[in-house]
Amino acid sequence: MSDPLDALHEPVRPVDPDPAFAARLRARLEREVLAAPRPERGDAMTATTTAPTRATDLALHSITPYIAVPDAAAALDFYVGAFGAVRRGDPIVMPDGRIGHAEVAIGDSVLMLAEQFPEMGIVAPREGESPASMRLEVPDPDAVVDRAVELGARLERPVSDSPYGRGGVVVDPAGHRWMVSREPATERPLQVGDVGYASLWRRDVGAAERFYGAVLGWSIEGDHAGQGRRVTGTEQHLGLYGGQDASTTLCCYAVDDVDATVALVRAAGGTADEPTDEPFGRTASCVDDQGIPFAVFVPEPGSTRPDTTATGTLTYLTIEVPDAGRARAFYGTVLGWGFRPGRVAEGWHAVSGSGDDTAPTTGLFGGAEAASVVPMFVVDDVAAAVAAVRAGGGTADDPADAGYGVSARCTDDQGAAFWVVRY
Repeated sequence: MSDPLDALHEPVRPVDPDPAFAARLRARLEREVLAAPRPERGDAMTATTTAPTRATDLALHSITPYIAVPDAAAALDFYVGAFGAVRRGDPIVMPDGRIGHAEVAIGDSVLMLAEQFPEMGIVAPREGESPASMRLEVPDPDAVVDRAVELGARLERPVSDSPYGRGGVVVDPAGHRWMVSREPATERPLQVGDVGYASLWRRDVGAAERFYGAVLGWSIEGDHAGQGRRVTGTEQHLGLYGGQDASTTLCCYAVDDVDATVALVRAAGGTADEPTDEPFGRTASCVDDQGIPFAVFVPEPGSTRPDTTATGTLTYLTIEVPDAGRARAFYGTVLGWGFRPGRVAEGWHAVSGSGDDTAPTTGLFGGAEAASVVPMFVVDDVAAAVAAVRAGGGTADDPADAGYGVSARCTDDQGAAFWVVRY
């Protein structure tokens, strides 16, 4: 005879929890799980950036060029100045004073060189002859070729477009031929969590228009009697907006469903206006749980990621917040972001739900006194941009090689922080 309790027993049927409860639970769990101790905090930008591996840590590839040059010290200076190379250790100097070995890192690769030793059959190219070529991949071949020529390279072929990309050819002062190139851009779809539009919010939009026009070379148009401005001539959608008490960068993030995202924002502790249908699509204005304003929208089908390495573009964002754990939980819930640890305490690197970097690349930094979003922009010449910042009433650190490029932290004439970089 069966047990009556067994006979009356109902099988366990899983149920779907309330979406708002699930969002709150996820936020709470992420705050607890991701709160891991880290090294001491440092600079917000360098703390969160997943910069290229340090020059001394680069692993050698299957093939590493090892070239002979007439003057190794001069060649090293040229490669550092023209190609952004980073020295790897100290050169090895032979008893007769010649440099027998030296290394630099260029991007993700290593270049080895030595002065020529004719007695050993090791010689530099003869004038007018270059038996081999090296191809150098860069984001901006025009700027690199111009810089190389300024530092003494001979221009063999001006930069131009071709089916294989954009590039030009120079012969360096040591006689080596360089094909400076950029592969054709491959269109990648805009993903959930990517920025489709960004606007610098400032108190005085007229002052911001003059300042950033001078520093970044932006062409700006808009209703000059109102608060809105639009940056023209860039693939990215960028703008300025005035009348704001607190300076920040408003990011409009791509999502699949604005209404569902609004519910997640509210469940995760933020606030959100009711969605509206605009000429560019359905959108909603939101504020995160630490006071940062943002917006969400559904991009048009076929929308692609813009180039974030071109001059004047927004290439990196740092979300600075008092509590990084809360921010990770909030943006993980709302935008589906994951996070990789940065290099110091409270520094994190955001990745999209697909595992790719966000566009533009985004870092998160905790421990800030006030919540804000700090942008980084690409410039042709960091020193010139720094001079323009100071001339325009802002402040700027001196340019420094950060490993991923030459950069400088600045504040504009209204006290808002931003960065400039040359990759």
